[in-house]
Amino acid sequence: MPRSIRALAAVAAALALVSACNSASDQTSPGKPGGGGDRTVRGVSADSIKVGGIVSMTSAGGYSKKDTDLGAKARYLRANAEGGVNGRKIDYIGAEDDGQDPAKNLAAARKLVQQDKVFAVSPMSSVTFTGADFLEQEQVPTFGWGTLPSFCGPKFIYGFNGCLVPSPGGSINQTWPEGIGKVLGGKQGKSVAIIANDSDAGTFGIRTFRQGFTSAGFTVSYAKASVPASAVPSDWSAYVKDILGSNGGKAPDAVVSVMQTPNNIGLFTALKRAGYQGVLSDPTDYDPGLLAKDATKQALDGVHVLLQFEPFESDNPQMARFKADIKAAAGGQDVPLNMHMLTGYMSADLFLAIARKAGKDLTVASFQAAAQGFSDTGTLVGDRAEPEGQKDSFGCGALVQLKDGKYEVSVPFTCHEPIPFT
Repeated sequence: MPRSIRALAAVAAALALVSACNSASDQTSPGKPGGGGDRTVRGVSADSIKVGGIVSMTSAGGYSKKDTDLGAKARYLRANAEGGVNGRKIDYIGAEDDGQDPAKNLAAARKLVQQDKVFAVSPMSSVTFTGADFLEQEQVPTFGWGTLPSFCGPKFIYGFNGCLVPSPGGSINQTWPEGIGKVLGGKQGKSVAIIANDSDAGTFGIRTFRQGFTSAGFTVSYAKASVPASAVPSDWSAYVKDILGSNGGKAPDAVVSVMQTPNNIGLFTALKRAGYQGVLSDPTDYDPGLLAKDATKQALDGVHVLLQFEPFESDNPQMARFKADIKAAAGGQDVPLNMHMLTGYMSADLFLAIARKAGKDLTVASFQAAAQGFSDTGTLVGDRAEPEGQKDSFGCGALVQLKDGKYEVSVPFTCHEPIPFT
């Protein structure tokens, strides 16, 4: 899979270069004023800003991030109810489904820009982002969860909680190792095993988290991006055997999975059946919808989930507002909250904050100028700052534990000083 993703990325770059000379999505052209003086700005009219999204609504393994779209819708609806952004309403046309397919991700990006003529893409939530080069080439402000390298470095692409997979010279968020250390009652002398999918994102995740846990004082006894990304293994015995013997022939104190829910269920179930008694943790399984099935609830019971935002259990007034916004977007229905909703919500929130700062004369140039030196404090992801967020994370997070059928905060939302990534 890594090879195919790289190949598709190369194709994306080539297509972007061709389209630069003959593009249907020019930034500006003569015509009716749309916020850019005597120019028409793509996706910007006198009274609206058109925004679209790219979300893995479906996938071959059944995993879905569809509620990311609902979260974005909720934030845009509130923005419009409050009068829009500098007099313009947000025309959110919804998200394209990329099916976690690299080719579809690029196709979705091209459609949003060349056919739908959006000003921005927010949210972008997928494990593949082959459309990144195209969006950067076309100068499309894009917002999503910064778990992919494309959110770290490009000028027009922003992570809602910063860059989580930095290049050397950037920094690493220490929420996970610091949180696991608190759960274990200390870090010194403790060991951790880290496992990820065999993909570009998995390989990079292993590299960053290995450094983060080591810097915190852990012994990293196992760190492999070895689980096939295309399908969930039916037999986890080989992985379990390697992990349970990785700490000098003994089990590590904690097992950290950098994978999605179907893989986590399989791995954690196999570890428990093998008698593992240590800490289990992942960054994805904060979803009350997972509790509807007894088998899933049992498999994830006791797991500490990494969050990079305030937990839903928080009494922060902004969390109460988020819940009210989600209910309104769901037609007044109480729906189970999940982290995908907040991914969409905070991606939209960061876009709105920068667009508001850009002022009435909204163009890509004015938007980018507003992003330079942008900062605010006390959000659901902590303090935000750009362009620092394009190379560093915002450094905040929490851990929640699934216990007896419900989530409880095991480590409160806290900000940690990031460490340099080398």
